[in-house]
Amino acid sequence: MIGVEVLLTVIPGLPKSDLERWIANNWIKPDGRDGAYRFADIDVARVKLILELRDELEVNEAALPVVLLLLDQVYDLRRQIGRINAPVSRRD
Repeated sequence: MIGVEVLLTVIPGLPKSDLERWIANNWIKPDGRDGAYRFADIDVARVKLILELRDELEVNEAALPVVLLLLDQVYDLRRQIGRINAPVSRRD
Protein backbone atom coordinates (compact mmCIF):
# COMPACT_ATOMS: atom_id res chain seq x y z
CA MET A 1 0.00 0.00 0.00
CA ILE A 2 1.16 3.51 -0.76
CA GLY A 3 0.39 7.00 0.52
CA VAL A 4 -0.92 10.02 -1.32
CA GLU A 5 2.49 11.50 -2.14
CA VAL A 6 3.75 8.24 -3.62
CA LEU A 7 0.55 7.85 -5.63
CA LEU A 8 0.98 11.34 -7.06
CA THR A 9 4.52 10.37 -8.05
CA VAL A 10 3.45 7.05 -9.58
CA ILE A 11 0.76 8.77 -11.65
CA PRO A 12 2.37 11.95 -12.98
CA GLY A 13 0.01 14.75 -13.89
CA LEU A 14 -2.65 13.69 -11.39
CA PRO A 15 -3.77 16.82 -9.54
CA LYS A 16 -4.14 16.24 -5.80
CA SER A 17 -7.41 18.19 -5.90
CA ASP A 18 -8.85 15.69 -8.41
CA LEU A 19 -7.79 12.76 -6.23
CA GLU A 20 -9.37 14.36 -3.16
CA ARG A 21 -12.61 15.01 -5.09
CA TRP A 22 -12.74 11.40 -6.33
CA ILE A 23 -12.29 10.14 -2.78
CA ALA A 24 -15.03 12.50 -1.55
CA ASN A 25 -17.31 11.18 -4.34
CA ASN A 26 -16.51 7.58 -3.29
CA TRP A 27 -15.10 6.76 -6.74
CA ILE A 28 -11.92 5.65 -4.97
CA LYS A 29 -12.05 4.10 -1.51
CA PRO A 30 -8.58 4.01 0.05
CA ASP A 31 -7.89 2.78 3.55
CA GLY A 32 -7.39 5.36 6.26
CA ARG A 33 -8.81 8.83 6.52
CA ASP A 34 -8.15 12.36 5.33
CA GLY A 35 -4.45 13.11 5.45
CA ALA A 36 -3.47 9.49 6.02
CA TYR A 37 -4.91 7.58 3.08
CA ARG A 38 -3.32 4.29 2.01
CA PHE A 39 -3.89 3.07 -1.55
CA ALA A 40 -3.88 -0.60 -2.54
CA ASP A 41 -3.05 -1.76 -6.06
CA ILE A 42 -6.76 -1.83 -6.90
CA ASP A 43 -7.08 1.83 -5.90
CA VAL A 44 -4.14 2.78 -8.12
CA ALA A 45 -5.72 0.88 -11.02
CA ARG A 46 -9.02 2.69 -10.44
CA VAL A 47 -7.30 6.09 -10.45
CA LYS A 48 -5.67 5.18 -13.76
CA LEU A 49 -9.05 4.04 -15.11
CA ILE A 50 -10.73 7.30 -14.13
CA LEU A 51 -7.93 9.29 -15.76
CA GLU A 52 -8.21 7.24 -18.94
CA LEU A 53 -11.98 7.64 -19.06
CA ARG A 54 -11.75 11.37 -18.48
CA ASP A 55 -8.68 12.32 -20.49
CA GLU A 56 -8.45 9.79 -23.32
CA LEU A 57 -12.07 8.77 -23.82
CA GLU A 58 -13.35 12.24 -22.92
CA VAL A 59 -16.07 11.04 -20.54
CA ASN A 60 -17.22 14.16 -18.74
CA GLU A 61 -17.17 14.19 -14.98
CA ALA A 62 -20.97 14.26 -14.72
CA ALA A 63 -21.14 10.91 -16.54
CA LEU A 64 -18.27 9.25 -14.67
CA PRO A 65 -20.37 7.91 -11.76
CA VAL A 66 -22.65 6.09 -14.20
CA VAL A 67 -19.75 4.70 -16.24
CA LEU A 68 -17.92 3.55 -13.10
CA LEU A 69 -21.07 1.90 -11.74
CA LEU A 70 -21.61 0.03 -15.00
CA LEU A 71 -17.98 -1.09 -15.13
CA ASP A 72 -18.19 -2.26 -11.51
CA GLN A 73 -21.27 -4.31 -12.41
CA VAL A 74 -19.50 -5.87 -15.41
CA TYR A 75 -16.48 -6.86 -13.29
CA ASP A 76 -18.74 -8.24 -10.56
CA LEU A 77 -20.66 -10.28 -13.13
CA ARG A 78 -17.38 -11.65 -14.50
CA ARG A 79 -16.33 -12.74 -11.00
CA GLN A 80 -19.70 -14.44 -10.44
CA ILE A 81 -19.49 -16.27 -13.76
CA GLY A 82 -15.97 -17.39 -12.87
CA ARG A 83 -17.19 -18.82 -9.55
CA ILE A 84 -20.07 -20.61 -11.26
CA ASN A 85 -17.84 -21.88 -14.05
CA ALA A 86 -15.06 -23.21 -11.75
CA PRO A 87 -16.91 -26.35 -10.55
CA VAL A 88 -18.11 -27.08 -14.09
CA SER A 89 -14.58 -26.82 -15.46
CA ARG A 90 -13.24 -29.29 -12.87
CA ARG A 91 -15.69 -31.96 -13.98
CA ASP A 92 -14.33 -32.02 -17.55
